[in-house]
Amino acid sequence: MRMRLGFPLAVLIAVVLATGLFAVPASAQSLDDLRASGAVGERYDGLVEARNPSAAAAVAKINAQRKEIYAQRAASQGVPADQVGRVYAQEILQKAPPGTWFLAPDNTWTQK
Repeated sequence: MRMRLGFPLAVLIAVVLATGLFAVPASAQSLDDLRASGAVGERYDGLVEARNPSAAAAVAKINAQRKEIYAQRAASQGVPADQVGRVYAQEILQKAPPGTWFLAPDNTWTQK
């Protein structure tokens, strides 16, 4: 059975896929390092989570940047910001390197 997406969500997905995830920030290498070490994992909602307390400051900075992007996209598309985050999370999952940890909605961690 095929699920039908609402128009705003379908447009949002198309925009995200057409424009890429988002511009690579200067701190991209440090995020990759944190992911590779397992100190940081990606979440189902498009945010990151510290798996090691030493990564808490980096996580706060990354999440603040992502939340701003999600809010801007949500405002331009007329959808909730959390919905935008979930769409980005799917893109992050596809593009993340092997070994990246992902937190599911049921709070279980899996490694790509």
